[in-house]
Amino acid sequence: MKEGKIVKVSGPLVTAQGMEDANIQDICHVGHLGLIGEIIEMRNDVASIQVYEETSGIGPGEPVMTTGEALSVELAPGIISQMFDGIQRPLNTFRDVAKSDFLVRGTSVPALDREKEWEFEAVAKVGDEVVAGDIVGLVQETKVVKHKIMVPFGVTGKIVDIQSGTYKIEDTVYKIETANGIKECNLIQRWPVRRGRPFQAKKNTNVPMLTGQRVIDTFFPVTKGGAAAVPGPFGAGKTVVQHQIAKWADVDIVVYVGCGERGNEMTDVLNEFPELIDPNTGESIMERTILIANTSNMPVAAREASIYTGITIAEYFRDMGYSVAIMADSTSRWAEALREMSGRLEEMPGDEGYPAYLGSRIAEYYERAGRVVTLGSEGREGTITAIGAVSPPGGDTSEPVTQNTLRVAKVFWALDATLAQRRHFPSMNWLNSYSLYNTEVGTYLDEHINPEWSNMVQHAMNVLQEEASLEEIVRLVGIESLSEKDRLTMTIAKSLREDYLQQNAFDDVDTFTSRDKQYRMLDLILTFESEARKAMELGAYYHEIMEGTGEVRDRIARSKYISEANIDQLDDIKQAVKDAILETVKEGGMNQDA
Repeated sequence: MKEGKIVKVSGPLVTAQGMEDANIQDICHVGHLGLIGEIIEMRNDVASIQVYEETSGIGPGEPVMTTGEALSVELAPGIISQMFDGIQRPLNTFRDVAKSDFLVRGTSVPALDREKEWEFEAVAKVGDEVVAGDIVGLVQETKVVKHKIMVPFGVTGKIVDIQSGTYKIEDTVYKIETANGIKECNLIQRWPVRRGRPFQAKKNTNVPMLTGQRVIDTFFPVTKGGAAAVPGPFGAGKTVVQHQIAKWADVDIVVYVGCGERGNEMTDVLNEFPELIDPNTGESIMERTILIANTSNMPVAAREASIYTGITIAEYFRDMGYSVAIMADSTSRWAEALREMSGRLEEMPGDEGYPAYLGSRIAEYYERAGRVVTLGSEGREGTITAIGAVSPPGGDTSEPVTQNTLRVAKVFWALDATLAQRRHFPSMNWLNSYSLYNTEVGTYLDEHINPEWSNMVQHAMNVLQEEASLEEIVRLVGIESLSEKDRLTMTIAKSLREDYLQQNAFDDVDTFTSRDKQYRMLDLILTFESEARKAMELGAYYHEIMEGTGEVRDRIARSKYISEANIDQLDDIKQAVKDAILETVKEGGMNQDA
């Protein structure tokens, strides 16, 4: 390949001439240090290259070599439980090789361990006809994840050699006789990150993803294969929401991309995740998690690549038939990287300086989520659920990144700074947030949890909306001006807000709530409401009901701290509610008789 020469360096953007043999998206080695870069624009023989490492000290006249290959990820056993940077360099290995806690420029490390041996269990046999996507063998990668070895894309034929045994990822494991001869296959696949992995068909999603967060699962659910956006100002709790979903979501694999966020947040992830136990498997959550860290002090160009690296890894596990959740925290930092590179390329700016193609790039990313029928003759189904945090400046959700995200994401979790200041977490505003999956999820949960689930959720939301309109009256003329029925509505809404929606991510019990417990907790509050309204119809006064149910209302407030093992105690509280209100009605009748 012909060597080019650097003519200009502008931050992470390097311009080189003599590159007529190169192509857009080719990876290059830039300068004497061999920094990794990607061609993003070609004009005649002049290439514009975004460099994924610090470019200070690089000058005109230094050589540029193209590899002729696009930016790709390596997909093989050994990828789970790892922490990579934005271009899939393993950070632990990088530190050992560079002997530094910082990214030393020009350091070359393989993405995956070439020396580690894996136990391969063949499930296909000699003579089997296979197509791309067929599973030929299994590798127990971690205690909870079986890594399925698939026939690479574009390969079709008959297996002529395959044996179970111990292999390194680059060893030949099986051979396929194709129309072009014998193809030797190992455990590793490479895939360009900017191109979505192919599948047979895309399907509608209707199975909800359990997150354990009551406000999400009850009012604003996301389906497996759906897409959700979490916009919110600084300090509103975006990162904690994503951490909670990464910890507790009922998916097989989690890919967490820390894109341009503070280093201490990734440190929290690294410290917390290994200690957390997955409620489904009893093993550490890291046994099913892949971390991609491109923090705010790392090179800006690699930030742009990081979410593509993450979604490509997610697609690989989706193709095995797994449910995958990918968290991008935050896509605003990724968009800022796009804006910086666009500005250096002197492209025509769009809204607020972002490039004109911002909307299409965001859509391309979220469109790679979904529920698909994978390649292969088995017809497996896999899902990717994409959850992107957005950090709009000053919490202004009318800015371009939020608006373009909302066009493609069907779930909007609106984080509210006012709720966060009142220490109400998760600080999701129940009046501004929405989920377009509510109908499908409601139908599914009516069948699988309780036939009344949808009606209960709708009624609870109506109560909260009614409270918002009554608050206006209360601010103007005081709560005493409300009718007794309206005062009861305010009390029920307060219980819904404080006893149900408010959830402590750092409490061992309250951090996660199962579907069964969610149903029982909501049923408890709504039972109190229905019994209290019946009592009012029988002549009881609001203040009598409040005085007579003080103790039982305290028990409702503490119900969130009842562990899953003692969940039947909620039924006891429900009975106590009925008894307390019945007693109140009886006493009211006696007082009237007296």
